[in-house]
Amino acid sequence: MSSPSSAAPAVPASSIYRHAGFTHFLVARLLAVLATQIQAVVVAWQVYDLTREPIALAYVGLAQFIPMLLLLLPAGDLIDRFSRKPILAASWAVSTVCSASLWWLSGHGSAGVTGIYAVLVLFGCARAFSAPALQSLLPQIVPREQLAQALAANSMLLRVASIGGPFLGGLLYAAGGGALTYGVCFASLGLGTVLLLRVPVARAVAVAAGGTIWQRFGAGIRFIRGRPIILGTISLDLFAVLLGGVVALLPVYAHEVLHVGPAGLGALRSAMAAGEVVTGLYLATRPFDQHVGRRMFWAVAVFGMANLVFSLSHWFWLSLLALAVAGAADMVSMYIRGALVQFSTPDDMRGRVNAVNMLFIGSSNELGEFRAGTAAHALGAVPAAVTGALCTLGIVALWSRLFPRLRAVDKFEEASAG
Repeated sequence: MSSPSSAAPAVPASSIYRHAGFTHFLVARLLAVLATQIQAVVVAWQVYDLTREPIALAYVGLAQFIPMLLLLLPAGDLIDRFSRKPILAASWAVSTVCSASLWWLSGHGSAGVTGIYAVLVLFGCARAFSAPALQSLLPQIVPREQLAQALAANSMLLRVASIGGPFLGGLLYAAGGGALTYGVCFASLGLGTVLLLRVPVARAVAVAAGGTIWQRFGAGIRFIRGRPIILGTISLDLFAVLLGGVVALLPVYAHEVLHVGPAGLGALRSAMAAGEVVTGLYLATRPFDQHVGRRMFWAVAVFGMANLVFSLSHWFWLSLLALAVAGAADMVSMYIRGALVQFSTPDDMRGRVNAVNMLFIGSSNELGEFRAGTAAHALGAVPAAVTGALCTLGIVALWSRLFPRLRAVDKFEEASAG
């Protein structure tokens, strides 16, 4: 068992922000997410602006998904066997290099699109390690009794970055193009990495059981399969967002349906995050712990209905409102999903379980972008978005029957693995 980097003093349960390192952790992650959100909206706009092909947006998602698919499970095993903070710092350093590379490619016009895809592959490799390491590190910073509150506060602050990131990205790209925008991403990721190194880890990492890497993978998969609460939670997110997400189509809607520029695209991306932040602020101050299973299913259903309204809207204000409602519903679902997975998983299994969880999330996001882009290429943006929203509602109805134990969970502690 590896030794903790430092010890954090015990504090009252109500003072989550007084924990040593928790504020540094939040600020570091805030900067990293801010950079990632800025980069995501600018890459999507830049690629579509250069190609004017919806299928090009599909390749943006696919370039990031493939390396995550190949590396997430080995990354989860590595995270369970070694200290998580250095792994996270190294992955953020690689992401910083990616931002610098995108800055260099921004001056190459359409000739640089292939290079952008190559950089996104490297960025996907970095995310394969950073995503599960982030999820596994937080329970080692705060005590178990404050974990749900820490998750809510963490999610809320990250959504602040999700509001500011896309909107700021659109403004920066309109003002200074890719050079200015990717420069801001480079600085944010670099500063976030430095702050992360100052975060003390209060609890040591439990080393994964022996055997080969495939045996350890198998143990993690069997653990998830044997717990319907975990399997149902992460698979619900996978299929609901994979089939119904509309984020990848926002550049097409901004260009062809709503007729707004890059600043309008940033506002659309920020609208969903605005709904998440308002809801996250409420959850950070008044976290609930009753009827969590039913509330998660209702939240995903509202997410699907809001996306359906957005898909059919030709009014900018209605589109913004629909995305804000979708974001609010997604925040409730995210809060419950994150807490259920963390409460259900022992520390020596967190790396592998969170790797599978992030693989599902990555599938729903990056592979969902590929699905949306190819569907829009074949059917058109509006029919593709409408079909996806209806599929999300169908998934909610099906999963509520397949996972009755998940629907019946009342309190988070009921999901405890202990």
